[in-house]
Amino acid sequence: MANKTIKTKQKSLTAEIVSSIETKLSEAGEATKKMKKSIEKSAEKLAKKLAKLMHSAEKKAAKPAKKVKKETAKAKKNLAKAEKNAKRTANKAVDKVAESATDAVKAARPTPKPAAAAKPAPKKSPAPRAKATATATPAPAAASENA
Repeated sequence: MANKTIKTKQKSLTAEIVSSIETKLSEAGEATKKMKKSIEKSAEKLAKKLAKLMHSAEKKAAKPAKKVKKETAKAKKNLAKAEKNAKRTANKAVDKVAESATDAVKAARPTPKPAAAAKPAPKKSPAPRAKATATATPAPAAASENA
C-alpha cells in the first residue's frame, strides 16, 4: 500500500516538474523532442528522490505519535499501579489502626488473673553449720623463711 502511494506521488511530482520546466523553456524558445525526453528523465529521477525524502519525513513525523501513544499507555499503567498500591497501603494502615485499637481496649480492661491455690510456705531447714576445729593448723614456718 505504501509503495502505491509513493509511486503516485512520484508521478505527480514528475508531471509538476516537467510542466514547470517546459513553461520556462517555452518562454526562452522552442524545445526539441530530445530536450523534452531528457527533461522527463531528469524529472523522474528528481521526483523519485523527492518522494523518498517526503516518505522518510512522514515516517519521522509518525514516530513521535507512536512514542506519545506508548507513553500515554505507560502512564495509564503506572497510574493504575499507583492506585492499587495506595489502596493496599490504606488497607494496611486501617488494619494497624484496628489492631492498635484492640490492643488499647485489651490494655484498658484489666484481665482477671487465675486464682492461685494457697500453698503452704515451705519450711526452712537450718543450714548445715561448719564444724569448728579445735586445733588450728599453723602455717609452716620453713616456707615463710625461704620466701
